[in-house]
Amino acid sequence: MTNGPGAGIPAVSTAILAMSRHLEVRDVLKTIVASARELLDAEYAALGVPDDHGGFAQFVVDGVSAEQWKAIGPLPRQHGILAAMLHNATPERLADVREDPRFGGWPAAHPDMSDFLGLPVADGDEILGALFLANKRCPKEDGRCGFTEDDERLLGILAQHAAIALTNARLYERSRELTIAGERARLAHELHDAVAQKLFSLRLTAQAATALVDRDPARAKDELHQVAALAAEAADELRAAVIELRPAALDEDGLIATLRSQAQVLDRAHSARVTFEAHRVRALPAAQEEALLRVAQEALHNALRHSGAKNVDVTLDRRGQGALLRIADDGCGFDPHAVRRAGRHLGLVSMHDRAGGVGGKLTVESEPGKGTAVEMEVPGG
Repeated sequence: MTNGPGAGIPAVSTAILAMSRHLEVRDVLKTIVASARELLDAEYAALGVPDDHGGFAQFVVDGVSAEQWKAIGPLPRQHGILAAMLHNATPERLADVREDPRFGGWPAAHPDMSDFLGLPVADGDEILGALFLANKRCPKEDGRCGFTEDDERLLGILAQHAAIALTNARLYERSRELTIAGERARLAHELHDAVAQKLFSLRLTAQAATALVDRDPARAKDELHQVAALAAEAADELRAAVIELRPAALDEDGLIATLRSQAQVLDRAHSARVTFEAHRVRALPAAQEEALLRVAQEALHNALRHSGAKNVDVTLDRRGQGALLRIADDGCGFDPHAVRRAGRHLGLVSMHDRAGGVGGKLTVESEPGKGTAVEMEVPGG
């Protein structure tokens, strides 16, 4: 591929259009990385979005298989050349990244890389992430980087538009959160009215039954049947309010306390027994904790709404520097392959995406009549 300015502009335009088609942050990140790798004909590309704890909230790679990525291990920290791009907002173009004094080595399973090009993705003074490529597919002169000044300029143009696309995606997700919050407030009001009406009818019907017990037992019995039906309807309304409207307190309470609280609430709201246990779990990057919570909520929803389970057990265990979440039920189970063929995903796609988005792995074990177990492992930070 020829990467002069004239030849590269159409490719940059194509990449920018591809980025603009997505509204989800994760999809935008994937498109940026894939576009950069294709644009500059590199073997590897990656983009890291930093968190506030010295790690990465999200880290997307292209050119590395899922098996390789799992073998590499935990997400990288903000150090060395990555830190230079994140903190100094300066491009880095190196003939051999391994010879740079800031290079600190790679995990054993990490692919070998030599020539390197990295740029910050910035919105004004705010650095949103670090975009880098390695191993240019071209003949290289001894001691010279395969990436050229033209490559750096093209990647700079892409990084500028990547910042715009990423900022727009974040604004979209924030607006969606605000919309959801407004919708929840509306639903809360409607549920309050519905439950209040049910309880008012329940009280009147119970009073009527009490008055009829002595003089008309048959009618009193009918009224008591109505009391039971109204009580069941009120319980359904309250259950919906608990599940749909109770906010997750992850930021305030932490992952363990939030999972324990939600398990307790669901245990009270459903006939199934819901338990939670945690063992030696250390603090995790914020993005990983949020992904674990969302997967737990989705798996619990499936177990309580669709499986007919009598018991649902949630456990969170330490696994190396990370954690292993498991949600197991004794319900009816299902055939995961048949579900996919039928186009019914039961949230499996979103759970897999959430796990992969934070460098984790999700597995689902189930078969008809033998319950379901959902496991998600994250590497920690």
